[in-house]
Formats: sequence, C-alpha cells, structure tokens
Amino acid sequence: MVGRQKIILSPRYYLDNFRYVVDFVKRLYGGLLNEAEWAFIRQFEALSIDAQCLYVRFSNRKGLFFRINKLQYTEITDLPAAVGELMQASFIEPLSAHHEIMGDEALGIFTKPELLALLPLEPEEIKPLNKEKKEGVVNYARHELDFGEIVTSLTTHETVIKMNFEAEGMMIKYLFFGNRSANMTEFVVRDLGMVNFERYDESKLTARFRTRKEVEDKLLISLTSEEFHDLKEAETPADDIYNWFLNWNETRPELSEIAIPGYQKLVVRIGSYLERQKLPEPALAVYELSNQVPARERRVRLLYKNGSVDEALALCDEIAVNPLNAEERYFANDFREKILGAGDRKKRPRKATTRFLSDAESVRIPAAYRHHVEAGVMNYYLDHDYDAAFTENYPWRGLFGLVFWDIIYDANVQAIHHPLQRAPSDFYLPDFYHKREEFLKKRLAELATKDDWRRHTGRMFNAKYGITNVLVDWSDELLALVHRMIELLETEQLRLILLEMARNVREHTRGFPDLLIWNQQGQYDFVEVKSPTDHLGSQQLHWLEFFQTIGVHGKVVRVIWEL
Repeated sequence: MVGRQKIILSPRYYLDNFRYVVDFVKRLYGGLLNEAEWAFIRQFEALSIDAQCLYVRFSNRKGLFFRINKLQYTEITDLPAAVGELMQASFIEPLSAHHEIMGDEALGIFTKPELLALLPLEPEEIKPLNKEKKEGVVNYARHELDFGEIVTSLTTHETVIKMNFEAEGMMIKYLFFGNRSANMTEFVVRDLGMVNFERYDESKLTARFRTRKEVEDKLLISLTSEEFHDLKEAETPADDIYNWFLNWNETRPELSEIAIPGYQKLVVRIGSYLERQKLPEPALAVYELSNQVPARERRVRLLYKNGSVDEALALCDEIAVNPLNAEERYFANDFREKILGAGDRKKRPRKATTRFLSDAESVRIPAAYRHHVEAGVMNYYLDHDYDAAFTENYPWRGLFGLVFWDIIYDANVQAIHHPLQRAPSDFYLPDFYHKREEFLKKRLAELATKDDWRRHTGRMFNAKYGITNVLVDWSDELLALVHRMIELLETEQLRLILLEMARNVREHTRGFPDLLIWNQQGQYDFVEVKSPTDHLGSQQLHWLEFFQTIGVHGKVVRVIWEL
C-alpha cells in the first residue's frame, strides 16, 4: 500500500499564516480596529523578518512568559538580535517586580526542581517543599517570598521575558476566526492535508461583525465563560461563583444580538453547576435569565420541588405552546400530568416515551450481546432473512450534507466569514432555515425521482469526498447506505425528513433509529433497539412519531436476554 506523500511546510509557514490573517482582518475589519490595534499592526510590519518570526512564535504558544535560553528556532538566523529588536520595540519586556499579579504564570514556566534550586529559599524551607507538588512550591513562593527577590534570583541565571501586545494580537485572531476556540493550528492541519476545507471565492466572504460593539460583546461572553471555567478549576466555593456571576451580570452592557446565544449558553452552564452543587435557589435565579434548553425544564422542576406548584404549571403551559425541541415538548405535557396527578396513584401518568416503549415488540437475544445489544438485534434479523445495517444518525446526516452541500456552504448567504470555516455561522440557529428556505425547497423540488436523488448524491459524494462537512462522516459505506434509503423510501418522505432536519439542525440531526433492516420483498424498518435497562429519549420518540405521520416504517424493539 502506497502511503500519502509527506508534506513539508516552509520554514516560516507560521509567519506567512499570521501575515495572511493580519491582511485579511485589515481588509474585512479595518473600520472596526481601534488605534492601539492599528499601531500594533504598523509596528509589527516594521519589524525585521527574524523579529516578526520570533514574536509570532511567542504568540502561537501558550502563556505570556518565556525563557530565552530554551528557544530553538533554526529558521531565525540571529536569535539574540531578534530578541533585542523585540525588546527595543516593546514587543517583549524582561520579567520584573511589576509582573507580580501574574506571578503564578511566570513561575509556572520552571520545573519544580528548577524552582527549588533558583528561588531564594533557606535550607529549612526546601525540605518540606520537596514533598509538595510544583503548584505547592509556586503557592509558597507567592505567599511567603518577596516577588522582587524572586525575580532577581531567577533572572540572575537566565533571561525571562513577557510577551506584550497580547490583547491586540488576540483581537486580530478573534476577528479572523470569530471565536476563541479556533487558533492558528487550523492553517497547519489544512496545509498538512489533515483537514480539507471547502474552497471559497474570498471576494464573497463577509464580515462576521458589523460594529465594534458586536465584537466586544461577543468577546466579553467568551472571556467570561473562560473565567467561569477557571473559577471552577480553582475550586472556588459555589456561593462565591454565584455572587461573582450576579455582580458581572448586573454591570455587563446591554448585549448585541450576536452575543445573546453565547450568553444564554453561559447562563445554562452556571445554573447547571449551581444545581449540581446543591444550591437550588441560586440555580433557579440564574436559570430565569435564559430560555435556552434546558433552562425552562430545570426551572419547572425546581419550582415544583420548592412548592411553587402554580408557577411550575404556568411554565409547563408556556413551554407546551412554544417548545424549542422534542425534550421540551414531551416534558411539558408529561410533567403537567405528573403535577395534576400528584397524590392520586390511580391517575399517576406515564411519560410519553415510557408509553411508546411499553407498547414495543420484543425479541430474545443471547446474553453474550449484553455489551453489544444493537449487534445482537442485527444478527437476529440476519437470521430471519433480513439484511441489516447500523444507521442511527450517520446516513441521515450524510444525506442532508450531500443533498444541500452547496446551499450549506454558499458564501452569498453571508454566513461564511473566513476560509477555514467548518460550518456557516448560523448553522445551529433558526436563521439557517429562514435564510435558505427557498433554496432548500427548490433543491428538493428538483429531485423529482429516485434516479435524481441517486445521481445528485453520487455526484456530490465523488466531488466532495474528504472535504470537511460537520454532518458528513466520510467512509466508503456512506453512499451505499444513502442509496439504500433512497431505494426504500418515497421521494416525498425523503423530502419531508430533510426539511424537518433543516428546521432545527442542532436538534433534528440526532435521535434517528439504530438500525435499518430490509428484505428482498421490499419490506423495511428503521429499528430503535432498547435493552431491558434502557429508556427511549425524547428526540428518538420525535423521529419515530414523525416517521409514523409520513408513513415511514419505524419501530422500537425491546431486548429480552436469553441466559
């Protein structure tokens, strides 16, 4: 077997990528940059190539502090000169006493043995510290030693520097990627051929942000979310985290629309954390700030638990009128019946998922399949003259991605903002369907026959194979499974299923049945497999009921173990 040819990146690939990002941001967001950011760009562009390389090396690494004697970059022809130039231009500065507020990070670049050897410690202090982890040594130094003396002791032996312009550099990258999770390694995985991105006409790429306020609001939510994570990692008491969030929420600005989804997600995360920490009242207060799933469900449960039955019922009714997903739809009705039937055993209701599961057929499977229950059911049907395949979400997501590929990645819709984007920025928002409804329906109307469906999906599969698409998991089996579903279902059924998926991509691209079975007579079923201890999820029930409504054959099979 011939292996893939090894790709060698140019020695200064990272500088080329950073310059590309800077030029891209200047072109798309020049009007949103402040004077400090423009000054950073001008000063960076005035540096020598070596100095630019070294600064970008620093900016792509984790942390702000670096040990000069640990640097080894062969593509930089004169490293000491580059360090001196960056120092002269204030792109870096020596470690000093005024960095005390960042002392943990500064000391963190040394190993524990190095700290014990370099810190100004008395012999009697070193012995107990030998038993501590590195974090304990750093903590002792920060609280028991003078930071100025620490700096003197460390820098007597070597040069330690802090990178500057971190805020400006971070903003440049944030404007390019539109979030804090992506970073410059995206270029590397592309250039090494590890990920193939869809190709765009860059003249059609549009700005993610229209105003400076949009940028700052969305960035504020990202940074606050990171701070919440750090507070949890530091084992900050839950009451303190609650008070921190309340203070932040009271003083934050009115948020732009682009920042609202992130804010809602943050609220749910904090509410869930407080609930897990056994703080129901603070959790309820936080959940009330969001309608994002599952905030309303959690509010109902907490209200009912604290005795606010009427409020819980009213919220159930509100959810039932406008559910945001299947979980909310079934929960609202089930929990309302539970409240109204409380105390009356004869009226005690069963959840919709439980009722559907209890009515399902059952099959006997050898207990050897306890840890591979779907495989056991598949073999059961194979033994009964059926063909079978594992499906779940895989072929449905693949079918959606292949049918609508060009519509998903159409830069004209103004949801593609940079060339390394894996999905449109509105992919998981209601806007995805609203902006593209006409194009989605037109595409489905064009696929009038099963041959049309087969030709289109086959053509897209071959043309786009290997290109990243968040819904398409490439494999040789995908196209065969997709074509099998096209063969078994009517074109109108396929059309209705894909439209239902498009209306809520986040929720409706999951929950499909585990297996597809079929025989030579054209009989088929999508089968959701449940072991004796398993339960039916709301999204699974959503699809089973939707299948029933449009005449697609689907069922639940309960497993009974044969011992």
